Amino acid sequence: MKRLILASLLMFACAASFGHRFHAGMTEIAFNARTGSVEVVHTYMAHDIDARLATLHKRQVDLTEPFDQALLRQYIEQQFFLTGSDNRRIHLNWVGISVNVDSVMIYQEAADTELAQVGQVHHEVLAEFLPDQANTVNVKQDGEIRTLAFDRKHTDRKLK
Repeated sequence: MKRLILASLLMFACAASFGHRFHAGMTEIAFNARTGSVEVVHTYMAHDIDARLATLHKRQVDLTEPFDQALLRQYIEQQFFLTGSDNRRIHLNWVGISVNVDSVMIYQEAADTELAQVGQVHHEVLAEFLPDQANTVNVKQDGEIRTLAFDRKHTDRKLK
């Protein structure tokens, strides 16, 4: 499993260095026993996020500005969500973002939620915009990592 994670991260890094031949996003979902919450961390190429938001809002965005961060939040919350076994959305709190020249990291959490409560992942971030967007979700549970793949044709995956 460690090799799979390392290979995924290496692939993501290489994709960034080759420009836009490959569009990828990485998401990690894990339960934090200390806080009792499911934590979600997304990593996307900054240029791809900027291009999508600029297309949606007909202007360049600056993710250091609170107003533009709210636009990103709105977009992410529409394109990525978790549902329970009852098919209802699990509320994800927006914890924040960190931005650099190459990447945008987004932090969310489902407070007072166990990973066992999550039935399905919906992940369509950038896939509706970039035909070759590939999103990978690594789910850490009970010391093991399960990898789920998402693209334009496959936006929903069961966790169980």
